[in-house]
Amino acid sequence: MAFNHRKGPISSSKAIADAVSWCCSFLVVSLILLCIFRESFMIQNHENFTGSQLVLSKPCDEIYVVGEGETLHTISDKCGDPFIVEKNPHIHDPDDVFPGLVIKITPSQHS
Repeated sequence: MAFNHRKGPISSSKAIADAVSWCCSFLVVSLILLCIFRESFMIQNHENFTGSQLVLSKPCDEIYVVGEGETLHTISDKCGDPFIVEKNPHIHDPDDVFPGLVIKITPSQHS
């Protein structure tokens, strides 16, 4: 009789553990699918923009801090300022640009 008494709580504990296990599995699968769809959505939206639309939608500040992997050419394209070297006399060598360098940006005004 004691054996049956213990079997009851063990069965209900197992049922609870199974239910929790299924809920956790469902949550993990849902999070994975959410991440996949979010990434797919972001890539799809990014492909809908051309380079000029990206520049117009996110203008650069007047004071710009160079980031990792950036060059004056990429910054010029991104910010719409073809005269970065001329407006920043502290840049002696246009090829010697490093992360953290502070430069002045004056985007050209296009009509």
